[in-house]
Amino acid sequence: MLVNEQHFRTIWPNFDGDRALVQVIDQTKLPHVFEIANITNLQEMLHAIKTMQVRGAPLIGAAAAYGIALALVDSCTDAQLSHAASALIAARPTAVNLKWAVDRMLARLLPLPLQDRLHGAWAEAAAICDEDVLLNQAIAKHGLEIIRLQSENKPRTINILTHCNAGWLATVDFGTALAPIYAAHDAGIHIHVWVGETRPRNQGASLTSWELGQHGVPHTVISDNAGGHLMMQGQVDMVIVGADRVTAKGDVCNKIGTYLKALAAYHGDVAGVRIPFYAAVPSPTIDWTIEDGVPDIEIEERHADELAWMSGKLANGAIASVNILPSDTQVANPAFDVTPAKFVTGIITEQGVYAPDQLRGVLGRGAYA
Repeated sequence: MLVNEQHFRTIWPNFDGDRALVQVIDQTKLPHVFEIANITNLQEMLHAIKTMQVRGAPLIGAAAAYGIALALVDSCTDAQLSHAASALIAARPTAVNLKWAVDRMLARLLPLPLQDRLHGAWAEAAAICDEDVLLNQAIAKHGLEIIRLQSENKPRTINILTHCNAGWLATVDFGTALAPIYAAHDAGIHIHVWVGETRPRNQGASLTSWELGQHGVPHTVISDNAGGHLMMQGQVDMVIVGADRVTAKGDVCNKIGTYLKALAAYHGDVAGVRIPFYAAVPSPTIDWTIEDGVPDIEIEERHADELAWMSGKLANGAIASVNILPSDTQVANPAFDVTPAKFVTGIITEQGVYAPDQLRGVLGRGAYA
């Protein structure tokens, strides 16, 4: 995607100089500062994943793959592979793409002779990244048809509500939930995006609005609690979100607050007309080992500081963080929630758009299971 008219991916290797490294867009600095971070070893990649310099389920998977490659720079033994894999999988527990990518790297590398593993790791990580781009482009194509149908039935601007950031910043490129939106905009369909701010880390206000602006897509940032009001007023035609994990029966685990959006969409506008609610996910985000997401998906509990502190730009242009809570206040910070399949209209995948109960029959345990 474009940043100031220049094409970027979110992550890429750099083999210039004496030592290979991985470069990423530091998402903790956006939207006020666009900065590239250099990651030179496994510990730095773990830090980048845990602190959300890189974030979004597909991007975390890509980062983990490159983390394996960095871990093998000095030692390609089975023990080093096992250590790196365990550390990466533990870095963030909810998004299934991370474990999927690590398991894929192990399957590729363990059979290789030690002297071939480092080269194999860089090649496999690059393949995972390139495949992510292709998957997201296919999601864009299938999601575009949903938006096109809406535009034909309603010859006016189509209003789409999204939550958190599931754009190109959450993937290697193109995005998941935002990929159909970019495709619709590029196809000349008149769309407008309601961007939920997405507390506590404000990924909607900080990241989604930034990348939509870079692409020229009309959008408006709203408070998270305004979504239901807009639906009731007939100002939302559909909801499209991403996901960190989708179960075999179509339960959708995504950023905290997604479930409330789905509930409001299910109950519909003032006339009770349901508003379509879609999750856009590539196949590696579907966890075929889990049926019921509510009891069985581990929900990451993140640090209280994410709720207590907010970062922003002061009037003088300086970036600062401020504490908004009374001292000694107890804080709970679950990072995700699960939307049961009954509230989900469809899952947009690279192979098509399917009702939750169709997933198993169509995708099954295919190449990405």
